[in-house]
Amino acid sequence: MEFGFFYLYFDLYMKVLIIQQKMIGDVLTSTILCENIKVNIKESKVHYLINSQTKAVVENNPYIDKIVLFTPKYRKSKLAFYNFLKEIKKEKYDVVIDVYGKLESNLICLFSNAPIKISYKKWYTSLLFTHVFEYTVKGTIEVDRAIESRLKLLSPILPEAKNFIKKPKIYLTEKEIALAKTFLETHKIDFSKPIIMINALGSNDKKSYPLLYMAEIINTIAEKSLGNLLFNYSPDQATDAKALYNLCNETTKDLIYFDAYPSNLRSFLGVLYHCYASIGNEGGAINMAKALNIPTFSIYSPWITKASWDFFKSESNVSVHVEDYFPEKIDGKSRKELREDSSNLYQYLKPSLIDKKLKIFLSHKFITNK
Repeated sequence: MEFGFFYLYFDLYMKVLIIQQKMIGDVLTSTILCENIKVNIKESKVHYLINSQTKAVVENNPYIDKIVLFTPKYRKSKLAFYNFLKEIKKEKYDVVIDVYGKLESNLICLFSNAPIKISYKKWYTSLLFTHVFEYTVKGTIEVDRAIESRLKLLSPILPEAKNFIKKPKIYLTEKEIALAKTFLETHKIDFSKPIIMINALGSNDKKSYPLLYMAEIINTIAEKSLGNLLFNYSPDQATDAKALYNLCNETTKDLIYFDAYPSNLRSFLGVLYHCYASIGNEGGAINMAKALNIPTFSIYSPWITKASWDFFKSESNVSVHVEDYFPEKIDGKSRKELREDSSNLYQYLKPSLIDKKLKIFLSHKFITNK
């Protein structure tokens, strides 16, 4: 369906809702849609609908006019969800872009009554949306898969735009940065040495490098950097994080500030800002580090497609995946099969394979002389 795109002249008004009800990495990555719309359509209003627990990574973003929070009560109560849909309808959006692409977000799009509705192509979506696009199977050299697929969604409203912004950003205030420094000083962090964030565990056991292997990695980091090591993990992972700490050698333990644990995600971002690098399990923390221009070394889970999320590869953003060393273990297997077999596949990605690449990463000046 074509609309003539009467509002494509960038000085005209457009009200846009972008829906991304996923985890932190997805929510952060999709902020590039907000920024590209605001930059190219000067009189636009951009609302961003996200799950409430991910709000911290988009706070203070100057390209988001309103954060619309989707709370757990909307999933628990049909009445609450229906009332939420009515509020969406009242906003009278011109465009809704559904990056999430699930039944929940499909219903939000449907109730919005927006004249233009954009999402990814599925067997049923052409009935609900005015524009649908295939998710990119293979990213280009310039843009990785997850970013390229999102930028496609802008083509109906920005068909002539060039030089898209491709890197998401996190916006901290000077006060937040100062408070984080005070927090670290309170925990006796030595600012004359590198501060390194260790992503000790993934979001679940299928995304967590084996503890014995991770302990070896942390020992290497400690030996090479002699810096301050901080552990990143969620509160419900405290037992596993402590077990990992106990697996490290005594010299390494002396460098780990296990109790320097921020109380909330926004505080964590402030601490991360002061780090020289973020190293460990790939996930939201790695994406947050990249958005703060902090160097990263990522260990991918075997069932995560590296090509989709390995953004901004460089000497300061390095990653490893079992596929890098044993592609035959991955080839031809479905995502479900890889997920179910992740514990076994992780065993192939031994620390000895990673060691050389990790030591090169740790030897760069962004670690040794920030």
